[in-house]
Amino acid sequence: MPPRNCKEGIEAEVVDLRTLKPLDMDTVAASVKKTFRAVIVHEACVTGGFGAELAARIQAELFDHLDAPVLRVGSKDVPIPFSPPWKTSCCPR
Repeated sequence: MPPRNCKEGIEAEVVDLRTLKPLDMDTVAASVKKTFRAVIVHEACVTGGFGAELAARIQAELFDHLDAPVLRVGSKDVPIPFSPPWKTSCCPR
């Protein structure tokens, strides 16, 4: 059975960046040029994390290819707890 969003005509391309240094900006650029959008998802806090840097680079280098603002999905800006039940309350699902 296809995912619910697929039936609604919503699709996503996933780019799994294996390394942050060096950053494979060519792959990111190819995806943005193909989809005209970018959503950055990671477990780190939204503020001051790698996602913020990636969003800034996409905005600076690929602005003309974007149809919408870059979105970021990440953890709440709180210390990440070790306890699994508490961790699920602050990390993206």
